[in-house]
Amino acid sequence: MLVKKTGMPNKGEVVLCTVNRITPYAAWCTLDEYNVEGMIHISEVVGKWIHDIKEFVKPNKQYVARVMKIDEKGNVVNLSLKRVSKFDKKHKMDEFRKVQRADKILEQTGKELGKTLQQSHEEVGFLLKQNFGDLFTAFEEIKNSHEVLDKLKISKQWSQALIKVVEKNFKDKETVLKVDIEIKSYAEDGVDSIKKILSGLEGSGAEIKYISAPKYRLEMK
Repeated sequence: MLVKKTGMPNKGEVVLCTVNRITPYAAWCTLDEYNVEGMIHISEVVGKWIHDIKEFVKPNKQYVARVMKIDEKGNVVNLSLKRVSKFDKKHKMDEFRKVQRADKILEQTGKELGKTLQQSHEEVGFLLKQNFGDLFTAFEEIKNSHEVLDKLKISKQWSQALIKVVEKNFKDKETVLKVDIEIKSYAEDGVDSIKKILSGLEGSGAEIKYISAPKYRLEMK
């Protein structure tokens, strides 16, 4: 369960929202990161005139939107889909996935100590956000150096649990890089030159696979 932010989003902020219901001229939705209702007017769906909003917006589907206007009295924000770029969408979804992953890690840590997610946020989560900006960054810093916890007023019990769960979730992944290359030589000792080049590449940790002259494949972990 994602712990929602308090208050209202800022004007111009890019947010995630899930559509609940659709009327002839608007889509009404819940802001996934706030306890606030949002409204997407038909004129803010796409960059052209449309007859039926249901052709572009579907119930129970999540969208990335931009906050255009805030009605604090009505606890409603006016949103726009057409004013969000592809970069904004990708960046927001990547950011949201990190928030979800970080909350999951905190929830796992809390379970180690018999705490709910809300209790975990109150006891250490908000403190980590205050010092590192967000939970995901905090966990990355803990993974890189356990000493960062020594500077915070966190109990030894919490510190040990955080280190244990973070190390389990932030294991380094192995990636195999594959590159196809062509090597040609028109010199008299061309074959020997190519063999020398390939042996030098193997010495760097790469694995050389012969495809068909003059093509070779390099693989490196």
